[in-house]
Amino acid sequence: MGGKAVAVSLVAFLLLSMLSFSPPVATHLDMDEKSFTTSAVNIVFSNGPGEDESVTGLKTITFSLSGTGTIDSILVEIAEVGGPYSTLTNLTGSPWLFNFDSTSYTNGTYTLRASGWDSDVNDATMTTSDEFTIDNHIPEITAFTALSPDIGTGTSSTDRAWFNVSQTGTIEFRYGISDDDFDRASLQNVPGPGTPASDGPTSLAYGWDWSSGAFSEGTWNPRLTVFDNSGLSSSETIFIGIDRSGPTMGTVAIGNGGSWQSSTSVIVNGILDAANDGSGSGVDFVELQIDGGTWTSLSSNSHTIDLSEGNHTISLRATDRVGNIGNTISETIRVDTSMPELVGWTVDALTTDLIGTANISYSTYDLLSGIDLSAVSLQYGFDSNGVGQTPDLSGQWLELPGSGLDRGLAMANWATKSRQYLMLRATIADEAGNTETTEPQAFQVMPGLDLSWNTTATDVDRLVVRPGETFGNVAITGELKSNQMYAGAVVVSLEAAPADRSATTQWTVMNVQTLPAGSLGDGVEIIEWSYTVPNSGQYDLRVRIDPTNVIDENSEINNDHYMVVTGADVSSPGLVPSFAPTLSALIFVGFVVALLQQRD
Repeated sequence: MGGKAVAVSLVAFLLLSMLSFSPPVATHLDMDEKSFTTSAVNIVFSNGPGEDESVTGLKTITFSLSGTGTIDSILVEIAEVGGPYSTLTNLTGSPWLFNFDSTSYTNGTYTLRASGWDSDVNDATMTTSDEFTIDNHIPEITAFTALSPDIGTGTSSTDRAWFNVSQTGTIEFRYGISDDDFDRASLQNVPGPGTPASDGPTSLAYGWDWSSGAFSEGTWNPRLTVFDNSGLSSSETIFIGIDRSGPTMGTVAIGNGGSWQSSTSVIVNGILDAANDGSGSGVDFVELQIDGGTWTSLSSNSHTIDLSEGNHTISLRATDRVGNIGNTISETIRVDTSMPELVGWTVDALTTDLIGTANISYSTYDLLSGIDLSAVSLQYGFDSNGVGQTPDLSGQWLELPGSGLDRGLAMANWATKSRQYLMLRATIADEAGNTETTEPQAFQVMPGLDLSWNTTATDVDRLVVRPGETFGNVAITGELKSNQMYAGAVVVSLEAAPADRSATTQWTVMNVQTLPAGSLGDGVEIIEWSYTVPNSGQYDLRVRIDPTNVIDENSEINNDHYMVVTGADVSSPGLVPSFAPTLSALIFVGFVVALLQQRD
C-alpha cells in the first residue's frame, strides 16, 4: 500500500505540473546581456523608459516582438541600479503592455528586465531597459516669508504681515526648498508694478529684494512657486500689506451730549469706535489730550475725565499698528456745576378791575452756561392765605401759558378772585442741566377801588387857638378822592384825642358824615368840619374814610389823615401869645448892634 500511494502521488504531481506550467525565468543574468540565442524571438522595449529618462507617476510600458517562436508570457522585473530585481507584473498575452506606477518607488536610478517564455524551444528570451530615474518627490517649500514686517506674521489673512514702507522702499522675500533636483522659483502677486524675475535655474538666491519704485498702499497675497527638473512643482502663499496712512477719527459722545456739562466728571464714549483705519493694518490705540497738555494713550472705548468749571478743549487722535498717526479732532467741553441765580418775580398789579391778561415774568441769570429757556417752568395756582407748598384753592400747580421767562395769565373776571392769593413757583434750568425750583410766592388780588385823602388839600385853618367855645373853633377841610367811579355811599368821620394821651386813651368821634350814593361819581368830594379846642395843650385830629371798613378797598392805609392843633395857655384875658420877640428885647438888641458899630 505504501508503494502504491507514492506512485499515485507522483503521477498527480506530474499532471499538475503539466497543467500549471510556467516558463522558467533565470534569476541570475548578466546585466549587460540583452538577449539569448536559445530562442529566435527578440523582445524590445518599444515605449521606454529611455536612457536617463525621468519617470514620474504612471507610465505605460509596451513591448514589441520580432523573430520566430511562440511567446506565451513575459515576466517584467525592476531593480535599482546595483540592487536585486523584483517582480512588477507577468504578462500572459497580447497586447504586450502594462501601466507602471512609479509612485510606489523611491527616487533613484532603475532598470527594467523582461523575460519571455518561448514555448517552441521551451526556453526564455530576455532583455533589459536603459537606466532611467524615478522622480516622484514634489519640491518641498521649507520656508517662505517677507522679512522684518512692522506687525504680523503673514501666515493668514487675519494675521497679515504689515509694512510701513515708502513707495520706493524694499520688501525682502526669502524661501527655503527641499528637493534633490530643484530647478527654479517664481514669485507673483507682489506689490507692483511689475513682478520679480524667476530665481534660477542658472543661479539661485533663494529670495528677492523686491522694489518696484511705486509701492502703493493695500494688501497682497504673494505666491511662491518652485519647480524641479522632473517637472514637479509646489506653491505657497503669504499675506502682506502696506500701510502708510494713519487712522481717521470720527465723532465721540461727550457727557450728556450737550455743549455744557453739569458735572466736573465727564465721560467720553465711543472712543475706539470712532477710530477707523479702513483697509489698513488696524487701530492700535487712541490718544487723548486736554487743553494742550500731554497725550494719554487709551485702550478702552470709554474714558472719564475730571475738569474744572469753564471751557475746555479735548483732542483725540488714533495710531495704527504700524505706527501711523491719524488726524486730530478737537471737541469743546463746557462745565457748569453752579445753579442759576434766582432774582424774583415781576407781576402786574392784581386788582379786581383788571381786564384780560396779567403780565408775569421771572428774573434770573446764569454767568456760565446761561438759562435754558426751553426748560423753564413757571407754575401758578390760587390760595386762600398765601402760605403752603401747594395752592389750596386750585389744589395743584398749573403751568402758566406761554414759554420762557415772560408770560401772561388771563382771567375771564378777576373780580371773582378778590382777596385771594395768586401763588407762583418757578423751575429754572441752565444749559448745563443744573435745575432749581423757587419757593412759592404769593400775590394778593386786591380790590380795584381805592379811597384816599388829598393830603395837600386836607388840613386845619389854624394851628394855635385860645381854647374854649368862643375862641377855640378850628375849621377843617378835607378833599376825598376815588381812583375810580364809585356809586355807593361813603361814611367819613372826625376824631380827636389829646396829644399827650396814654396808650389806653381812645379817640373821640367828634363828627360822622355820610356822603350819599353817587357823591364820588366824579372822583372828588370836599368835606368840612368844625372843631373846638377844649383846653390848652396839643390835640391830635384824625379824619377817616369808611371807619367801620364796610367798603372793600385796595389799600386801607391811606384812609386816615392826621393833623395837630394847639390850645394856647395865656395869663392875660383876650390875648393870644405870639411867637414875635418883645419890645424890650428889640431895644436891647439895638443897643448891642450900636455898640459894636462904634467899636469898629
